[in-house]
Amino acid sequence: MAQRTPSSTTKKTARAATPAKSAKKTAATKATTRKTAAAKKTTTRKTAAATKATTQKTAAAKKTTAPKPTAKKASTTKTAAPRSAVAAAAERAGGERARRRSTPLLAGSETTAPPTKKTTASSASRPTASRRASRPAAAVGGSAPTSGTTKGASRPARTTRSTTRAAGAPALRVVDGEGTGTRRPRRTTTPRPRVATAPTTPSPASAPAEGTPSSGTALAPGVAELLSVALSAGQVASRTIGGAVSNAAGEEWERRLGEVLSFLRRRVQGDYSVDDFGFDEDFTLHTAFPVLRLLKDRWFRVEVRGIENIPATGGALVVSNHSGTIALDSVMTQLAIHDAHPQHRFLRMLGADLVFALPVVGDFARKTGATLATNPDAERLMTSGELVGVWPEGFKGVGKPFRERYKLQRFGRGGFVAAAIRSEVPIIPCSVVGAEEIYPMVGNAKTLARLLGAPYAPITPTFPLLGPLGLVPLPSKWIIEFSPPVDTASLGPTAADDPALVFDLTDQVRETIQQTLYSVLMTRRSVFF
Repeated sequence: MAQRTPSSTTKKTARAATPAKSAKKTAATKATTRKTAAAKKTTTRKTAAATKATTQKTAAAKKTTAPKPTAKKASTTKTAAPRSAVAAAAERAGGERARRRSTPLLAGSETTAPPTKKTTASSASRPTASRRASRPAAAVGGSAPTSGTTKGASRPARTTRSTTRAAGAPALRVVDGEGTGTRRPRRTTTPRPRVATAPTTPSPASAPAEGTPSSGTALAPGVAELLSVALSAGQVASRTIGGAVSNAAGEEWERRLGEVLSFLRRRVQGDYSVDDFGFDEDFTLHTAFPVLRLLKDRWFRVEVRGIENIPATGGALVVSNHSGTIALDSVMTQLAIHDAHPQHRFLRMLGADLVFALPVVGDFARKTGATLATNPDAERLMTSGELVGVWPEGFKGVGKPFRERYKLQRFGRGGFVAAAIRSEVPIIPCSVVGAEEIYPMVGNAKTLARLLGAPYAPITPTFPLLGPLGLVPLPSKWIIEFSPPVDTASLGPTAADDPALVFDLTDQVRETIQQTLYSVLMTRRSVFF
C-alpha cells in the first residue's frame, strides 16, 4: 500500500475548508440584502405617509377656502377644477389683506352714491362670472345679505351692483373698502368686505346713530366740548381778574403798565442817556426805585421829616449816620428824598472802593447814581448843581455791634467839609433811626472776614442760624429827619485850607446828627411801630 505524501494531504484539507468559507459569505450577503430591503420598505412607507398627509392638508385647505354654494347653486353651477395649495394660500392672503383694509377704526358715515354705470361687454363676458356668482353680497346699513344667484343669470355685473335700500331712503351704492367711492377690479376670487356710506345730507332713515362721530371728526367724542368749556372758563376768569385788578388799582395800574412798555421800548431802541459817572436815570426810575419802594413803603414804613431843608435847586451835601450791618440806609435815603421832595431830586451817593469792586453791586450802584468817594468827584458833582450824599462813618458805622447802636463813630479828617467849602454849597445833616435794628449784629467772625477780604463778618440772631432766611431784614420802623443846612458859602473857597476851621465844622455837623438821633429815639414809640 503506497504511502501518501504531505503535499497531497494539504490539498485535501484546503478542498474541505473552501465550502465552509463559501457558506459564510453567502449568509453575510443574504443578511445585507435583507437589511437593505427593510430600509427601502421603511423609507417607502414614510414617503407614502408624508405624501398622503400633504394631500389631505391640501384637500382640507381647498374645502376651507372654497365658498359653500347653496342648495340652488349646487344644481346649476358647474364643478370647479381642483386648485393647487399655492393658489389656496394666495386666496387666503388676499382675503386677509382685504379684511384688514376694510376694517375702519371709527364707523364711517354714509355718502350719496353716484348713478350706476351701464354694464360693459367686457365685464359681462368675463370667464370668472361663475365664481363671482357664488359670492355673498355685502349688506348695507346692517341689512341681511342677498340670496345666492346662479352663474350670472339674475345678478348684475360688478360695476352696476346696487344694494337694497329702505323705504324713502336715497339710492346707495357699495363703495370700495378704502372709502374712495370707486371700485378697483380685483383678480382674487375671495370676497372683499365693503363699507357702506351715507348721503351728505342724512335722511331720517339713513342718519348715523347718536354718539357716533362723523367721518371728518379728528377728535374723540367729548374732547372738543371740553376744550370749548376750558376756553370759555379762561376768558371768564381773565375778565374777572382783569376787572378786579382794574377796580383795585384804577388808572394807576394802567399808567404803570404803560410806563413799563415804554421803558422796554427805549431800552431796545437805545433811547436813554448816561452821564459821565455812569448814572442811568431811566434805569433808576423804572427798575431800581420800584423794587426799593416796596421796602420803603411796605416793610420799613419810612417817615420823612424836614424835607423842606433840602434846596429845590443847586448843589448841596447831605451828611448822614451809617448803620444796619448792610448799607440799606443809603438807598432808602436816596429814595426818600426823591419821593418826598417836591422837585423829586436825585441823591448822588459817594461809596467806598469795596462797593464798586463787587461784580453785581458795583454796576447797580453806578447805574443808580453812586460814584467813588473822592473829593474831586464830589466837588465836580456839587459844582454842577447835584445833590450829593456822604456817610463819613464808613464801614466803622455799618459794622459796629448792636450794643453801640446810635453812637456815631469818628468822621475822619473832614474831607467832605473841605469839598463843600470849595464848592460853596450848604451841608445838610441827616439822621436815620430804625436802620440799626434790621440786622442786629451780636458777633463778628474776624477770621472769616480776613479770609474773605471783608471789613467784618456779621453774626446776627437769624444769620447764619436760619440760613438764607436770616438774610431777610427785620421790619423796623424808620424815621429820616433832615436838619437845617449849615452855610459854607460865606466862608469862601480859601477856608478849605484851614484845618482848624474844617475840624470845627466837622464836629458841628457830627454833634447835630447825634443830638437829632437822641431826640428822635425819645419820641419813638417802639422799634417796629
